[in-house]
Amino acid sequence: MGGTARRPMDADPRPPAPQPHPGAPTPRGRRPVAAALMLGMALAALDSTIISTAVPQIVGDLGGFSVFSWLFSGYLLAVTVSLPLYGKLSDTFGRKPILLAGVVVFLIGSLLCATAWNMASLIAFRIVQGLGGGALQGTIQVVAADLYPLKERPKIQARLSSVWALSSVAGPAIGGLLAGYADWRWIFLINLPIGALAFLLITRHLHEPRRHREGRPRIDWAGALGVFLTGGLLLTALVQGGVAWDWLSAPSLTMLGGAAFCGAATVWIERRAAEPIIPGWVWRRRTISAVNLAFAALGLLMIAPTVFLPTYAQSVLGLGPIPAGFVLSTMTLSWPIAAALSSRVYNRVGFRRCANTGMAAATLILAAFPLLPYPGAAWQPALIMLLLGGALGLFQLPLIIGVQSSVEWAERGTATASILFCRQVGQSLGAALFGAVANATLASRLTEAPDAIRPGLPDGLDSVSRALEHPGALTDQAADYLRRAVDTAVDHVYLGSATAALLALLVLVFLAPRRFPVRTEAEAETES
Repeated sequence: MGGTARRPMDADPRPPAPQPHPGAPTPRGRRPVAAALMLGMALAALDSTIISTAVPQIVGDLGGFSVFSWLFSGYLLAVTVSLPLYGKLSDTFGRKPILLAGVVVFLIGSLLCATAWNMASLIAFRIVQGLGGGALQGTIQVVAADLYPLKERPKIQARLSSVWALSSVAGPAIGGLLAGYADWRWIFLINLPIGALAFLLITRHLHEPRRHREGRPRIDWAGALGVFLTGGLLLTALVQGGVAWDWLSAPSLTMLGGAAFCGAATVWIERRAAEPIIPGWVWRRRTISAVNLAFAALGLLMIAPTVFLPTYAQSVLGLGPIPAGFVLSTMTLSWPIAAALSSRVYNRVGFRRCANTGMAAATLILAAFPLLPYPGAAWQPALIMLLLGGALGLFQLPLIIGVQSSVEWAERGTATASILFCRQVGQSLGAALFGAVANATLASRLTEAPDAIRPGLPDGLDSVSRALEHPGALTDQAADYLRRAVDTAVDHVYLGSATAALLALLVLVFLAPRRFPVRTEAEAETES
């Protein structure tokens, strides 16, 4: 396949005419598969948010308040470290068996979660769920790219983005209703009929053309173990550092050192493997390596709106949890709309320029957040998030489609998984980095507080949010000082996110090729 001609996307932005491969489904035949993909995406998206509002009921039933954060961290870790493995397996054995296996593992994890008897068992079963969620998140994107030609791909990607956005907004509400009026275990049991329907649709309607491979496929299990250990140790250190233990403590340094050692060993193993889990071409090709770095920066900058904006809305603006969620949800409304319309932009100017436009706008929007007045009105951050969602919709989808279109079928799963893996790592790094920035700002403001109001202020960082939830215990001056401190901390986080956005833009400008090499549909389906 090495001699296959490629067309530079930016030289002639118009996509090539679709040329269906033998056995490709008709538009009508794609509909059941598209429905299955949307159901699978809903499973993965809902499970990331639906549990959040049920935590009080879960802790009240099972105990384990000190470790309940691992209900989220364990799932995130499992999804992240499994993405590269599933990408490679889907390229080796096909998308359908990996997607079906992901659904089965996810449903087994859901059923086990519903039977958990204590917090430790629930965390362990959430990790099982995450192993299935990794297959869903990565493989669904690849199947969508396989089924839809370049011209039609933005439509299915926009539908998947809409499902993710809707699930992210509806998840907390559904979780709260089930926990309040039924039982928290139903949060996991409702996955079973949804997953069963997705499994049935995939089994009956997803048909992949038979592909010929020379020799017996070999799986690099040593490399897979190395990726698991490296990612697990690194992400655990990032997630728990500064929370469960100090950054310079023995556990943190041990895990970071272990991640570095395992990472070096993994590189050594992968260089000698016949079928490496993360092949060297992922980083040697400028298109993929630049997009990977840009997506790591995307994960980094997303921490500001998704983690710190709800705190800002409640602590500074005085909104309740539900109105605060609506302030954030404006981003999830504009993102899929902009993604759906992005094809009109990149078909004219190319993938790279479209993404540059989106990230340049995102940089300015994030930098504008600290300019909002104090305390301001709820519509102001909501407008910022609406604009940010539109900008990121122009950035993310063109790069995903551009990378998927630049590789052959047998490389598409690995390339897509590498993008998603880098974004997940960026999110974990961003949570640690910007959490440290916010904590340092708050600690500085508490230390610098005027003597007249200092006796009424909380003693430590852990007491700030609790004090603002019950402002009656504070003097008016102390409450206002705390709100201003939170406002300043969130402003600093947004400036950090604007810096991450600028880094993503610079990566695309200076590292990404000016023209994305794009294969026609017929070329992409040809086996080497």
